[in-house]
Amino acid sequence: MARDNWTKDQLILAFNLYCRLPFGRLHHRNPQIIELAGMIGRTPSAVALKLSNFARLDPSLQQRGIKGASHGSKADEVIWDEFNNNWDKLAIESEALYAKLLGKQVPEHDDIDDFFEQAEGKEALRLSKVRVNQAFFRTAVLSAYNNQCAITGIANVELLNASHIIPWRVDTTNRLNPRNGICLNALHDRAFDRGLITIDDDYRVVVSDTILNNDSRYTEEYFSKYHLKEITLPEKFLPDKGFLEYHRGEVFVG
Repeated sequence: MARDNWTKDQLILAFNLYCRLPFGRLHHRNPQIIELAGMIGRTPSAVALKLSNFARLDPSLQQRGIKGASHGSKADEVIWDEFNNNWDKLAIESEALYAKLLGKQVPEHDDIDDFFEQAEGKEALRLSKVRVNQAFFRTAVLSAYNNQCAITGIANVELLNASHIIPWRVDTTNRLNPRNGICLNALHDRAFDRGLITIDDDYRVVVSDTILNNDSRYTEEYFSKYHLKEITLPEKFLPDKGFLEYHRGEVFVG
C-alpha cells in the first residue's frame, strides 16, 4: 500500500466520500471506505483517518463541539476550502474520478464535458450534469441527517427529499452546498418549498398561519404538532442561518 503523500485526486475522492457518508460511519470497517481504499491503494484505516481529518474542518461539527481527527495536512485544508467555495466543481469532478476508477471510459477530469454522452447535443449534456449534481446534493444532505426526516423522523429513503433552503434557481453558487439543504419527507418538503413552513434561528419549525388556521382534521397531525418544535439537527452540514433567513424572508408566506 502507498505511504507517500496523498495526491489531489485522492483527496478529492476522499472528500466526496466524506460528503456521502453519515458522520457515525467514518470508520475503517465501512464497506464504502474499504472499496475506496482498494481503488486508490490505501488502507481502510488511512482512508477513515483522512475522512476524520476533513471532519475537523467542518464548522458544523465545531459548532456542536464534535471533533474529528486532531491532526491533518495543509492539503486537506486546501481541498476543503476549494470545494466549499465551488460545490458544482466538486460534484462533477469527483464523480468523474469515481467513474474512471470503476473502469468507465472517462477522459481526464479537466475535460469534464466528455464525461457525459454528447451524441444528443448540448441540451442532453446539460441535463446529464444536472442529474449528477442533484444526485450528489441529495446523497450529501440525506447522509448528514442519517437518512431521516428532520421534522418527523421518517426513515424511509424513498419518501425523503433533499430540500433546498434557497431555491435551486435563485442561488447557483450554493445550489449544491449541503448546508443549503434539509432532509424532509415528501409532504413537508412540498410545504417548505411553497413557504408554508420554515425554520427559525433556533432550528425550530414555524408553520404558516395559512395552515394553522385551517380546521382540517389533518392539520394537527401533520403540521400543528410540529409548530415551534426543534428539528433533528444533522451530524454535519448544519443548515446555514443566512440561508434560513432568506427562506423566512423571501419564501415563507407567514
